[in-house]
Amino acid sequence: MWLRPRIEATRRGDFRLRLTRGERDALRSLPGQLRELLATDDPSLVRLFPPAYPDDQEWNDEFERLTRGELRGTKADALRVMEETVDAERLTEEQLRAWLGALNDLRLVLGTRLEVTEETYAEDVLPGDPRAPELALFAYLSWLQEQVVAALATGPRG
Repeated sequence: MWLRPRIEATRRGDFRLRLTRGERDALRSLPGQLRELLATDDPSLVRLFPPAYPDDQEWNDEFERLTRGELRGTKADALRVMEETVDAERLTEEQLRAWLGALNDLRLVLGTRLEVTEETYAEDVLPGDPRAPELALFAYLSWLQEQVVAALATGPRG
């Protein structure tokens, strides 16, 4: 079955967002949850802030001291854009790029919490699996991120 793209470039030079109400509802709370998590040192953030110098703790600590605040700010800005535009019908390229960053960060944190590996993609999720809802969300965020990348690759058709 062919599904109509959820995000597509338009002749007006922007991007049409064709999300269902259910999709918008599901996306609505995620940015705020991740923004709150960004203010912590939660271990699930490790993929968002990997060590720059894994073999040198002193250099790594200095690197984090110099960059972590700015990186957190950039990520929080992308989450804010996603939050503010989740009900929009159209997005600018800048807004869509913010969505791409937010979706990527959401996927990385969720994937870390679920311990997603390449093997995870090949496994069937059994109905009684307690991870099933989160794995379904992870798959949806991955699919939506693909939609954003495809729309940006096409570019506005203006």
